Amino acid sequence: MSQYPRRLIEVDLPIKRISAHARREKSIRHGHISTLHIWWARRPLAACRAVICAALWPDPADPLCPEAFREIARNWMRKWAADYLTFLGAESLKRFLGYQKNPTKLDDNQELRAALLDFIADFANWDNSTRREYLETSRALTQAAHEALGGLPGTRPLVVDPFAGGGAIPLEALRVGADAFASDLNPVAVLLNKVVLEYIPKYGQHLADEVRRWGEWVKKEAEKELADFYPKDPDGETPIAYLWARTIQCEGPGCGAEVPLIRSLWLAKKGNHSVALRLIPNHKEKRVDFEIIENARARDVGEGTVRRGSATCPVCGYTTPVASVRRQLKERRGGAADARLFCVVTIRPGQQGRFYRLPTERDLEAVRKTAAELDHRKQKHHGPLSLVPDETLPVMSGVFNAPIYGHDTWGSLFTPRQALAMLTLTRTLFKLREKLNGMLENGLEIAILCSLALTLNKVAERLTSLSRYDTSAKMSGIIGIYSGQRLPMVWDFGEGNPLLDRSSGWEQCLKWHLDVLSECSKLDLYCGNVIASSALAHPLSNDIANCVFTDPPYYNAVPYADLSDFFYVWLRRTIGNCYPDLFADPLTPKEEEICEMAGWDPDRYPHKDGKWFEQKMTQAMAEGWRILNPAGVGVVVFAHKSTDGWEAMLQAMIDAGWTITASWPIDTEMSTRLRARNSAALASSIHLVCRPRINSDGPGQTDNIGDWRDVLQELPRRIHDWLPRLAKEGVVGADAIFACLGPALEVFSRYSRVEKASGEVVTLKEYLEHVWAAVAREALGMIFEGADATGFEEDARLTAMWLWTLSTGPNGNSHTRNQLEFGLEAEERDDGEEASRPAKISGFVLEYDAARKIAQGLGAHLENLASLVEVKGETARLLPVAERSRYLFGKGTSQPGGRKKKQPVQMQIFGPGAGAKGEEGEAGEMPAFSPGATVLDRLHQSMLLFGTGRGEALKRFLVEEGAGRDPRLWRLAQALSALYPASSEEKRWVDGVLVRKKGLGF
Repeated sequence: MSQYPRRLIEVDLPIKRISAHARREKSIRHGHISTLHIWWARRPLAACRAVICAALWPDPADPLCPEAFREIARNWMRKWAADYLTFLGAESLKRFLGYQKNPTKLDDNQELRAALLDFIADFANWDNSTRREYLETSRALTQAAHEALGGLPGTRPLVVDPFAGGGAIPLEALRVGADAFASDLNPVAVLLNKVVLEYIPKYGQHLADEVRRWGEWVKKEAEKELADFYPKDPDGETPIAYLWARTIQCEGPGCGAEVPLIRSLWLAKKGNHSVALRLIPNHKEKRVDFEIIENARARDVGEGTVRRGSATCPVCGYTTPVASVRRQLKERRGGAADARLFCVVTIRPGQQGRFYRLPTERDLEAVRKTAAELDHRKQKHHGPLSLVPDETLPVMSGVFNAPIYGHDTWGSLFTPRQALAMLTLTRTLFKLREKLNGMLENGLEIAILCSLALTLNKVAERLTSLSRYDTSAKMSGIIGIYSGQRLPMVWDFGEGNPLLDRSSGWEQCLKWHLDVLSECSKLDLYCGNVIASSALAHPLSNDIANCVFTDPPYYNAVPYADLSDFFYVWLRRTIGNCYPDLFADPLTPKEEEICEMAGWDPDRYPHKDGKWFEQKMTQAMAEGWRILNPAGVGVVVFAHKSTDGWEAMLQAMIDAGWTITASWPIDTEMSTRLRARNSAALASSIHLVCRPRINSDGPGQTDNIGDWRDVLQELPRRIHDWLPRLAKEGVVGADAIFACLGPALEVFSRYSRVEKASGEVVTLKEYLEHVWAAVAREALGMIFEGADATGFEEDARLTAMWLWTLSTGPNGNSHTRNQLEFGLEAEERDDGEEASRPAKISGFVLEYDAARKIAQGLGAHLENLASLVEVKGETARLLPVAERSRYLFGKGTSQPGGRKKKQPVQMQIFGPGAGAKGEEGEAGEMPAFSPGATVLDRLHQSMLLFGTGRGEALKRFLVEEGAGRDPRLWRLAQALSALYPASSEEKRWVDGVLVRKKGLGF
């Protein structure tokens, strides 16, 4: 039994409401720190805010909770019931109205817990994040908890994040009244955190005002040099974007025409206002001319010239293969410098919308002048760093493929005009530093320069030859190179005017930055502490932190260091001398970055494999354990998709001395995100809650050895209590499985080791097999609504559990007819790599190890279920019902693999001679068949008979042959109806069988 009171996060958390706020936050831009500067895999502020409150505040219903905290918490909750009802959400309002009528209800500690959890849920709302009432309350409760738990009066609890990244966690720690210590190995992340955690709290709105003042000065100064290179049209129109295409020379026999590489000919798709290009082959000049089509219709618009990296010549029709396209572009360092301008996007005074025209000689002359000016500046340049960044851009399989087309340096990503614009803005920032010298206090000067340098980085990210022009109605402007977590090749690209408030130019990027400064200034934050440090050797002393809350890297999920080099090389050229220690090296530090890189780049990172990652993560977890106070709480966010990844992370935490006490899934992703489409991947980020375990290496401590029999006896009780509770919050499937790890591992990880009666030590891997089995058994009980699932054969149990694992709760199943792997991330690819798109997979697919664990937990073996499950490599596929037709109906049936478009279902199942009449009609003769050996087989036979329109055969099968007299068939049908994806054939078929039930007298 712990000698410390449990925190709220260890007993309950309103995850459904927090998740809703976290998902909504993804679409919020105004004032959100995500618009300050790009950072990858950033945690939603809503989730961080809620978790920190729940981690710092004790559970008032815990017997060890200090009465001093309870009393202060009651007073604040009564204040909310009396004065602040208008701010509460609907769910909280009902409870607090009860307290208004009867304030003594809060004397019940269970009621007080519920009130605090309601407050946390509402505080997670972005709209409440700056309200004085929420800030005052949260800070008062944080201070009360800190002092009641032994903190010195006048001090605040310390929250430490050793993988601070984009700064979401430490910012929320400051918001709720804690001290924050943020560290990261990456200089770009450190700089972001300095702005948010140090500069904004110190200078507040004054910083925003000064950044606005000097940001406008930078624009005016840059305009003096750049205006001639971005000329306005004589008729008053203003170009806001220039559309370019890389080119190759057609390799068709006798052709040699210049081929512009364009993916799509659409310029705008806006309902009634659609604009497109028409390619006009010019045989005489061996080139392609363009025409702009207004109010274009789909049938008027042809295909682009490039597909999967191969280029088709509009002049002769020959397709130059991808290898030749790659070779030609590589010879020209990516082909950005000599790309072809094919369209100019403009705005007109007094008119709404965008307009499109072909380039003029005036446009082309401005481009030529730019190239000459850039060459002139290069010749005059003298300094320790190249004028245009010449640092190497690495080739990384599956992540950075632009280098294989010749983009070998970070500077090569920019066209001459883009590079000149960046150099001009960089030089203007140098002028500003000279101008500010001595005008303001030194710290404020650096804060201003840092803010403007980060603004320039936002401009840079959208001012490259890998930036796309957006044709949709929802957005207007340029899509930056990091719309994903990779650096793909882009054939046709958009160039914005960096001086405008459109197309992500300086003015627009400055506004985003100012919004963040102003929004955060409202918070009246304490100053945080930010340093550059490896998580492997943290600078803080032992036992100093009250909470270690971090979101560590997940194997090879994001190559942070290599991605951030794009920004680092420009920061080094703008404000590197303001932070000499941060920017001493040519590129970001990578040797100690805890990221699995061997698979991406075996030449540079041969040693950084999975085993290396696990060793380093164990070391980092041990450092977190070291700096955490024995009474403190740790929270580690993890969202890796493979079971092996989970086992390794959990092993690292246990080896480092942690006891896992809870786990909460918080849905932090929008359902429309790329990796969610057609995917059964983990939807939530699991927040693992842990405490320091006192090991034998602690002074005066002895080993705490657990008995294997006791652990196994307690495990199913924990899962039985936890899983239905998660289901009430809408958490099912893979999210629920991993969310059960917290309570399950508390049983195991409270001991320094667990031994069997023989003295053999139980491994975590062995224990997790039992966890999966316990979860599977409990889930089956829920799926069949308390019915005895053991009455079903193993194939039915496995099918139900498999589909449940892929489901995402009552808001609708995310999986569709074509499933991608659980545990394997798949992205659409349109970047020209030779690798083909992942084939669409028919059926329901899991990572093999996950499928094996589910089957094993149910007492089933995949190798014995070949008629139901197909195993290929690292994946296992639950076969669609239609693919089981040959097994269910005999050799006379055909396999669906050769099914043609719009071919009737019954023809693909029962062969071409079967005929078709629809669901209510009766098809031709069908082969005789025997009822299946299991309930699932018989249900699938019934579903296929319904799906092929064989009503009479279905009636005979269910009534005369007796399949429908088995009540298990109908219980299984009801369960699978709730589990199959709503859009699937299986769902329609099983519901059709259920509809027949009453009419047939069952």
